[in-house]
Amino acid sequence: MAAMAVVLMSATQQDSAITKENGTFIVNTTTIAKGVEGYNGPVPVKIYIRKNKVEKIEVLKNQEGPKYLNKVKKELLNAWDGLTVKEAKAKQVDAVTGATFTSKALIENVNQGLEYYQKNK
Repeated sequence: MAAMAVVLMSATQQDSAITKENGTFIVNTTTIAKGVEGYNGPVPVKIYIRKNKVEKIEVLKNQEGPKYLNKVKKELLNAWDGLTVKEAKAKQVDAVTGATFTSKALIENVNQGLEYYQKNK
């Protein structure tokens, strides 16, 4: 019974990592990239993918400082917009100066989210 409960819980977690609404896949990296940390902890994102192209990336609740997070959002967040998933995965994105930890965490969340999408869509 206990083993079955673990399997069911695991499946439920994975199912909540990717959803589909109105033809758009939404990948939530909260559970996918659990070990990826910015300066003050995890920096999960939602990746919106339609017709195998990244529409947008949205930063979810986190503990990063607003000053650094806003800088990263402004300079980095749209780096993948409009790219196919394959192009987005291959893109080399540089960290934002002055917000390196936050940038690297965001980039890694995106990379893990795109990988998850390709394996689970």
